[in-house]
Amino acid sequence: MTATESAPAPAGTPTLGAITHVALTVRDLSVSVPWYARLVGADPVLDEDTGPFRHAVFLVGGTLLGLHQFPEGIEEGTPSPRRLGMDHVAFAVADRAGLVAWARRLDELGIVRGAVVDAHYGSGLAFKDPDGIPLELFAPPGT
Repeated sequence: MTATESAPAPAGTPTLGAITHVALTVRDLSVSVPWYARLVGADPVLDEDTGPFRHAVFLVGGTLLGLHQFPEGIEEGTPSPRRLGMDHVAFAVADRAGLVAWARRLDELGIVRGAVVDAHYGSGLAFKDPDGIPLELFAPPGT
């Protein structure tokens, strides 16, 4: 079985669809919203105070990316791949040439980034948002 194949689901197992949204908790929406708007090239499609938190939501390739800010603040701690919970969010890029173009774009935006890293399962380009949340641009193998 390859990484793109999956085992058949047992009879009666409900089918999961695509991921509809990802929600990230940030320190300050006044910093994060403009940063993400520059990254994705669009303004949020939603910005509202829900009561327990305020959020701004971007539409990225059919998936909603929400940024949440809590009025009482957050629990401090540096995001880390070794910390329980989310490791990183990866955005799709069509091919490796697209990653190189994104590397130039991140440089133009003044966003510190790693190098394009190639592996048998694809190529990636890692960077972090203003709160240190790990993000990645990812292209499938052989492209």
